[in-house]
Amino acid sequence: MSTMTVEEIRLGLLENADSPYGPARIARAEALGAAAEAAKDGALFRQALMGLIDAYEHSAERTRIVVPFARLLQEYDRDPAAFTSWEVHSLFWRFKWVTSGILDSPDIPLEAVERWLTDMERRYRLAGHSERAVRQAEQLLAEAIGDEERTERAFAAWLAADRDSMSDCHACELNDQGRHRALRGDDTEAIRLWGPVLAGDLDCLEEPHRVLALSLLPLLRLGRVDEARTNHLRGYRMARGNESLLRSIGAHIEFCALTGNESRGLEILAEHAGHLGALVDVDAQLDFNGGILVLLGRLKDTGHGDRPTVAHEGAVRTAAELYELLYRDAIAIAARFDARNGTSLTSDRLAERIARQPLAETLPLGVRSPALPAATVPDRPVAVAVSDDGTALSFADLVERARTARRRGHPSALVLWTEVARRADAGAEAAVDPELTADLLEFGAWTAHEDGAADAAERFARAAGAHRAAGLPSRAAYADLAAAGSAAHAGAPASEIVERLAAAVRSAAGLEASDPMRERRVALAEFAGLRLESLLRHRERHTAGEGSEAGPEPVDTTLLEQLGAFVTARSTAPAVAEPAAAETALAARGVGEPGGEEPGGTTDVLAQAELSLAQLLLSAGEPERAVALLASSAGHFLAAHRPWEAVRPLELRARVVAAGGDPGAAEADARAALAHSADVVEPGLLGSVRLTLAEVLIGRGDGEAEAAEHALGAAHWFDRAGLSTGPGARARLLLARAYADAGRDAEAAEVLHSALPDLLETYDGAGDEEVVRARRLLGVLLHRLEDPRAAAEQYLLAAEGTTAWEDPRPQASLANSAAESLAAADLTDESEAAYVRALELWRLAGDCRASEVRVLRSLAWLRLEYGSPPEEYERARRFMGEALALVQDSEVPELRYEWAETCSQLARLLNAEETPEDDGDRTPAPGGPGGVPTVPDRDITLLDRAAGLFAEFGEAARHDRFNALVRAAWTEHERDREESAKARMRALVTELEGTADPADEEAAELLDQARNMLAEM
Repeated sequence: MSTMTVEEIRLGLLENADSPYGPARIARAEALGAAAEAAKDGALFRQALMGLIDAYEHSAERTRIVVPFARLLQEYDRDPAAFTSWEVHSLFWRFKWVTSGILDSPDIPLEAVERWLTDMERRYRLAGHSERAVRQAEQLLAEAIGDEERTERAFAAWLAADRDSMSDCHACELNDQGRHRALRGDDTEAIRLWGPVLAGDLDCLEEPHRVLALSLLPLLRLGRVDEARTNHLRGYRMARGNESLLRSIGAHIEFCALTGNESRGLEILAEHAGHLGALVDVDAQLDFNGGILVLLGRLKDTGHGDRPTVAHEGAVRTAAELYELLYRDAIAIAARFDARNGTSLTSDRLAERIARQPLAETLPLGVRSPALPAATVPDRPVAVAVSDDGTALSFADLVERARTARRRGHPSALVLWTEVARRADAGAEAAVDPELTADLLEFGAWTAHEDGAADAAERFARAAGAHRAAGLPSRAAYADLAAAGSAAHAGAPASEIVERLAAAVRSAAGLEASDPMRERRVALAEFAGLRLESLLRHRERHTAGEGSEAGPEPVDTTLLEQLGAFVTARSTAPAVAEPAAAETALAARGVGEPGGEEPGGTTDVLAQAELSLAQLLLSAGEPERAVALLASSAGHFLAAHRPWEAVRPLELRARVVAAGGDPGAAEADARAALAHSADVVEPGLLGSVRLTLAEVLIGRGDGEAEAAEHALGAAHWFDRAGLSTGPGARARLLLARAYADAGRDAEAAEVLHSALPDLLETYDGAGDEEVVRARRLLGVLLHRLEDPRAAAEQYLLAAEGTTAWEDPRPQASLANSAAESLAAADLTDESEAAYVRALELWRLAGDCRASEVRVLRSLAWLRLEYGSPPEEYERARRFMGEALALVQDSEVPELRYEWAETCSQLARLLNAEETPEDDGDRTPAPGGPGGVPTVPDRDITLLDRAAGLFAEFGEAARHDRFNALVRAAWTEHERDREESAKARMRALVTELEGTADPADEEAAELLDQARNMLAEM
């Protein structure tokens, strides 16, 4: 038996009504319901039942509303007169929820669902309500059982019926109407119907959350991928962690699975893994798990079935294991619905959903979505290994294309040789062709080198021998040089590296003078030798203990001189100053077509040397020389018809000239780099190019939209490169800033939320300036999105990161922002503590009087509300008095403005303190600290002073002055001093008329307001 008193139960119900929806609220509602029933108080019991129904409806247990609603309906049928009008309205409103709830309960027979719908129709008709809500419920029932004729009839009747107080809100109705059209394949009409909800014109407790999720696949099918991305970022932020929106969570997971963002889908799954078990609402479980099954199916299909996912039923499951467990449960639930409904519709829809194929190969989202590790997938021809008509190349043609790509240094060479090796393994071609055997040995050596194999150098040596045996000494010389480089890469002893390098130099020099590749092989050997010798000097320094653990490595001046000499010796023409000019000159000479340079040319070797020299010069602090070399390097790569190689020097040059204060040149270089990156396959370089251009554009001040596009691409490519931390985090931070600048707050917040863990790692902890700025921005975004509690958390975390900073002002500003957000979240005590801390810090910083004054004014208003006791007003006057004392009679313009604002706010405070019972008989209150006695008309005097001070700031404070003058006049009016009030307003009208400018819309608006107020008086 409950020991709670009626008052305790009533207070508990009020408190629970403000609690977040979820298991805790349900448990509390059930306990309060039992206590209310035991108290034998009918009104209290009805209130408790309503609270329990609400708790169930907005949770994963919504189907349990049937029992408490049936009790409430019994109470109504027993004594309808006991129900207030509001209770009657609430009862009939919740009737709709129950009708939907029993439809989602497969164990309730279809006949019982029909009876319930009939009873709803009867009760609504007797109560005088429109049939609109009834027909909407009937349409949902008919759709669930696959009765198309009844569905369309009920749908038409629903739309034709009048809206009344029982109709769902516009947002919820449009949800169902759009879903009806989407189920019938009319994506265009569905998106049109959802338009007002997606645009934010219509909303409610669960909208646009649900519609944002429902719109994802229709938008993808319509090719409107940017809108789909936006709706995912907006919608998932709203739905995250809300158990009543598990259907929407499932839709977001499915969206990720069908857009190449499986990693993102797994992260969302991990965040909601606690809901994988059996749910009371089995229909929600089916929808939630359906989206997850699409994701797990994609992982299986792409060779990731053995990837660990989340814990379920006592163990961490692989994707394949979790798929089997969830699939078992899903088909069982679907079978229960089909048995109840007498159709196979639910099972058919589940099967169709699980079998869905990707709607976009890869859709960058901006949020963290690392590439999955390479996996074994079914063999299929690669794109570059097919002919123009789409058929697979013959093996001979494939080999020839691979050799051509290798000779040109084209990025496709790797993919082509991979395909050659795959097909050679399946046939006997390599066994009868010594040249191809040597080629495959060389490719195998490169693969071993990339994998870090210890025997890679020896593999290159064997490939060199095979090339010589096949009569290809030039290719052998290249393999010898690769063996030296691979040995260095693997950390081989210096003696081995020197020996292999000497052998490579001999191989190159020993080529016949008539060999077209001789000059190139000699140049490559010389260039590689310079770099390898530098590596050996570096090793020697560290071995001798000369290397420093801290600080940057010293520049290798020997290499600097040698590279300079190499470049000078091999430069046959003056370096091109600008890449754009280089392209024009090359076009005029007809250079740029495939094969534009002779096979044995050395132009690209010179370009690579120039790039290396430029990088050294940047380390040595000589950016001017480096910039010229980078331009020349890009021009030479273009001359060698290797535009993909020009990307790196162009991208680096863009960053250098941007840092040097030339954004125009930086933008030109960055755009050129992007234009030449079409054939680049290195994801890290593709990310760098886009990040550099995005940084230049965001710095321009008007390029946030394009900057966002490139930052989005950068984040995607960095994820693919395994660089989510570092450059990936920087790209996401830039993307969030671009979105914020463009007013896309929800997207910016979601991107920044995703980036924070990587930012913390990238920038070495919470105290880094970039991390603090990121948290501050996230706080601003969350406050704008009306999530002040979360905003305050970010401000406080940012403030904590600044505690070791020498300057206390950033921490003071962040504490101030946290206090404002805490106040907006009704956390008054916490807000006051944050304001007090901010005040301490501003005072510690010194010379921050304007900030101190603003904090004091905020503290004055913090605890005031209608009906506050006199001691709270006295406290508020004390804070205002302190503020006034800090700025009164100041000659500093900023402080004179704060003086005006303080006078204005103090006047408002004194006016608010006057209660209706005063009836104009104003007795002076005791003087408060700070020289602020509450004397008669003190508020009007303060407003006059404020108006005078605001006048000093002209147009910048026009509104502030206007408001002060109007409030003074209106206060006179409220105190029945009509002539004085009208005189003030007439003077203001005359002033505004005298300065009226037909082109000044703001001034005209103020004049209209003044005239209207004078007329009211």
